[in-house]
Amino acid sequence: MKKSFLLLALSIIGLSPLSCQKKAPEADYAFDNVRIIDVETGEIRPNQTVFVKDGKITLVVPSSEANLDGTMNTIIGGGRYLMPGLAEMHAHIPGNQNMKLLEETLFLYLSNGVTTIRGMLGQPYHIELKDKVMSGEILGPRIYTSGPSLNGTSVTSTEQANQMVRDQKAAGYDFMKLHPGLTLENFDQIVKTAKEVGMPYAGHVSIDVGVRHAIESDYASIDHVDGYLEGLVPSTIRVNPNANGFFGINFTEIADEALIDELVKLTVEHNVWIVPTQAMMERWVGPEDPEVLGAEPEMKYMPPNTLNNWIRTKKQVIEAPNYSAEQALAFNELRRTIIKKLHDGGAKFILGSDAPQVFNVPGFSIQRELEAMTRSGFTPLEAIQAGTINPAEYFGVQGEYGVIKPGASADLIMLQENPLEDINNTRSQLGVMVRGKWMTKAEIYKKLDEIAISYKE
Repeated sequence: MKKSFLLLALSIIGLSPLSCQKKAPEADYAFDNVRIIDVETGEIRPNQTVFVKDGKITLVVPSSEANLDGTMNTIIGGGRYLMPGLAEMHAHIPGNQNMKLLEETLFLYLSNGVTTIRGMLGQPYHIELKDKVMSGEILGPRIYTSGPSLNGTSVTSTEQANQMVRDQKAAGYDFMKLHPGLTLENFDQIVKTAKEVGMPYAGHVSIDVGVRHAIESDYASIDHVDGYLEGLVPSTIRVNPNANGFFGINFTEIADEALIDELVKLTVEHNVWIVPTQAMMERWVGPEDPEVLGAEPEMKYMPPNTLNNWIRTKKQVIEAPNYSAEQALAFNELRRTIIKKLHDGGAKFILGSDAPQVFNVPGFSIQRELEAMTRSGFTPLEAIQAGTINPAEYFGVQGEYGVIKPGASADLIMLQENPLEDINNTRSQLGVMVRGKWMTKAEIYKKLDEIAISYKE
């Protein structure tokens, strides 16, 4: 009876129950008629409309049910693809406060859809920077930052190790970055204190520590697959561990692949995440001509002195008397085998390229890393998951970003082509949104052109 009275009342004032349900939501943006890439399931959901307000996704509905009257800006999708923004989980931010270089670096990440970065070599001002980015004072991706490096030079005693961990925790860094050169004793003190104060640690594996002890010590992530190749050298072979070369390249021929399964099992048991940075490895030690790499289109966005240094660095590698192109190719093939077995065995991966690094231009290098991951056995969906839902899980903030759902941060990439069919389609970007700030392809390229021109002058 009550329902009948309600229907009668609605009809008297000229409204239907359906029209009441479809009241126009207030929104800053609406992406209308898009195909949503559900990175959790791999499903493509066509004919969807995504509403954004105050930097958040507020509503996702079929386009046939969308009321756009309350929307300030409508982006016509035309059946194009919408995916979450990507995370660069082995990134670097300029160490000095050169604002031009800083803003350019942050923009380069954004220009390729990188809306979250994990800074792997922090400085005190990076803590202030992350707050300015989140407040909108500076345009850039969301930032997580390590403290200054803990390595064999900066940590020379257990007392110093204990104090540095506590200082970095008190300063507000998100985690600690470990570099090579740590003694086993000092490393163990870092781990002991870190667990006491609740401070994650990630990065490299020192020779004295070894990959097995590093894994058992519960690294948050091991980056570059560091130490794994050295861990494949049988104990019966007596070698000088310090003769391992660049990430173990000198031990390529004596590595025993039969030992990989043990390392995979240990990695999974201790929930250690892996950041491959495989594209960087291939480009750094591979036999490619450094002048050719230096002429790639994205290199024009780097300062000339940086690019020249990259060219010199690679020349030093491939022109060294003991360099072997065959060994370099075998080294990267073995790395791909290790990565695939870790992946197939259930190890968790997060996307990272180590930019800016030798021939790794921020943002652009993450596209190369996605390709490298598929060469290592990942499906396009799995590679994309390493840059979307996996980083959110890694930081324990599932649902806050990396997905297209109400309540998530409006970090979005619109693509012309389907990246689940071909990972190279992540390059077909038509625009990027970071926390509700929309940048069209034209606006992105205008800014990129300005950067390139500034380095020609």
